[in-house]
Amino acid sequence: MLPVRIDREQPRADNRRMSPSLIRASLLLALWALSLAGQNAAVPWKDQGVLNLTNSPHAKLHNIPVHAVTINEGFWAQRRKTNVEKSIPTMRELLEANGRMDNFRRLTGKSAAPQRGPVYSDSDVYKWAEAVGFALQSGDRPELRAQTEKFIDDVVAAQEPSGYLNTYYQGDRASMRMQTASTAGGRGASVQETGHELYSLGHMIQGAIAYYRATGDRKLLDAGIRFVDNFLLKNYGPGADKKPIVSGHPEIELALIELYRTTGDKRYLDLAGYILKGDPERIPLRPDRYVYMFSGIPFTSRTKLEGHAVRAMYACSGAADYYLETGDQAYWKTLEILWKDLTASKLYITGGVGARGAGEAFGDAYELPNLRAYGESCAAIGSMMWNWRMLAATGEARFTDVIERALYNGINSGMSLNGTLYCYQNPLEYVPGEDRPIRNPWYDTTCCPPNLERTLASLPGYFYSTSKDGIYVHLYDNSELNWHLENGAGLKVAQKTNYPWDGEVELAVTPDQASQFTFYVRIPEWAAGARVAVNGQPVSGVKAGQYLPIERRWAPGDKIRLRFDMTPQVIVANPRLADDSGRAAIERGPLVYCVERLDQPGVASLYDIAMVVGRAPGNEFRAEMQKDLLGGIMVLKHTGAVYETPLSQQPLYQLFAKGAQRASHPVSLTMIPYYAWSNREPTAMEVWIPYIQK
Repeated sequence: MLPVRIDREQPRADNRRMSPSLIRASLLLALWALSLAGQNAAVPWKDQGVLNLTNSPHAKLHNIPVHAVTINEGFWAQRRKTNVEKSIPTMRELLEANGRMDNFRRLTGKSAAPQRGPVYSDSDVYKWAEAVGFALQSGDRPELRAQTEKFIDDVVAAQEPSGYLNTYYQGDRASMRMQTASTAGGRGASVQETGHELYSLGHMIQGAIAYYRATGDRKLLDAGIRFVDNFLLKNYGPGADKKPIVSGHPEIELALIELYRTTGDKRYLDLAGYILKGDPERIPLRPDRYVYMFSGIPFTSRTKLEGHAVRAMYACSGAADYYLETGDQAYWKTLEILWKDLTASKLYITGGVGARGAGEAFGDAYELPNLRAYGESCAAIGSMMWNWRMLAATGEARFTDVIERALYNGINSGMSLNGTLYCYQNPLEYVPGEDRPIRNPWYDTTCCPPNLERTLASLPGYFYSTSKDGIYVHLYDNSELNWHLENGAGLKVAQKTNYPWDGEVELAVTPDQASQFTFYVRIPEWAAGARVAVNGQPVSGVKAGQYLPIERRWAPGDKIRLRFDMTPQVIVANPRLADDSGRAAIERGPLVYCVERLDQPGVASLYDIAMVVGRAPGNEFRAEMQKDLLGGIMVLKHTGAVYETPLSQQPLYQLFAKGAQRASHPVSLTMIPYYAWSNREPTAMEVWIPYIQK
């Protein structure tokens, strides 16, 4: 790989002091370097995507920069506008109000406030900076940029000469930093296991890279490089002369690899590989620790997803990054095993991840409760990140299907429609009580809000990818692509659609000049019977859950038309999902639906309703677009039944009676998209609805 290390300044040549022969030699050397760069060119900072995969030898697909895609008025435009105009600004205010920036200012004498927040509090600032970085990649916002630069100035000012920067472990706790169980006297979990130092550093690097790619400003990036070069690499890693590392919360791995892609310094890739392998001889861990942390033993020894769900998803993301750079087949084999474990038995229909509140963890196979579902927003985002990397390695639509499911449902539900309230958990059943509301403006562990903000800000970068032979379209919404193919030929693509409310999509393809390439169109897994036409002529070979390759000589004015059947689908679960026995979920296009009690007049409890399902249940729905409800949604109505005697008045146990049916009367059930739940008054909600077959 051609090194792409970025330096602050390049020395200027003074030709007045050079002989003619030396000048000629220098020119020849420069021409040779340009020729080499042309073969394996470094991408300018502003043209790097969510991932900079340009020189990743095992990436089949390559990212397109965020600025190359403009999302126009439609489903995602309002969410993104709210994100940049309300969510990101109010989160900055909350970071200030809750002492996150005073933690940095305290170290430089600018604040007398004591340290506030958990050990990972610095990461909140870095994720927010990453959200800003992605937002600025879609267009400059001078006021937001100025505010962020002040934050960055305060952060960098707190960095020690050694390169170390973590406000929790500077000052009184300095002696504790990077302790292992052996250096801490072997008492309990070590700081490396629980202190989140490398986790915070990872988010610092990611935030710095996103901001650098938006603005060219490398102040935070240089600080991150100093931390890694002068503190981490100098003191930690493999070898008898270095101290060992365990990644207590995976994150540093994927950040180091993106830093390698940004700078060309292979030491970062090697360090990530060491951390992914673990150092169990020097840092032996109890099984419950390496299960929970999803680190500390070789990643390639994993056979199932377990432990803390966010940690597992970030570890898988880092491992996928490592495969994209090295092609190590042991990593790919493990990634496939874990992906199949996820999709076969541990993925919620909403794309949510993590069944247990205890340990924020995966459960056993088919352990997917509804009321107790944890489904942390960060875990769904982690799944999206992992699947994005798996997609890059293969170009296979099965990974995009998981991305779409999570994005439209389990991720989109995490932020309120007004952009100021957040779900940490995303259950599939909810009963309001006296506990804290499900949506809140702030959590002392505030990982999810800025994580959601950075995801929405980076969304244009997930719409398309390029490959050697053409271009892939992954997501559908009103948008414009203005980019180029990998051979340098300019290309514009304009999408016109009302997706996901409507299944009609038009792609206007405008190359700079007529040329031969392949346009890969994604057919979602739920879109059986989809139809595709180019310039009015049907295209054969359309298969749900695959990319349709359309190879031809494309010319300005060519149009691809897609038609997806948006008939609602009634979904039943594997019988091993005990909570969903006798229940059904409703999907329409990429959206999962739910019922909220306040939409069911005369119904006192959702426990006392059922959906009445006939032989053609999809055709029994009535779809109504209600522009004034919840930001404008497609509501589904279906015949249901309300039981005459509430379950709360039934005996706890009673004698089985064959053919017995509970008395009921008909009612019309109203369903809304899951992402929009809990945006009105507190009310009960269900995704999996009991059903009666007629």
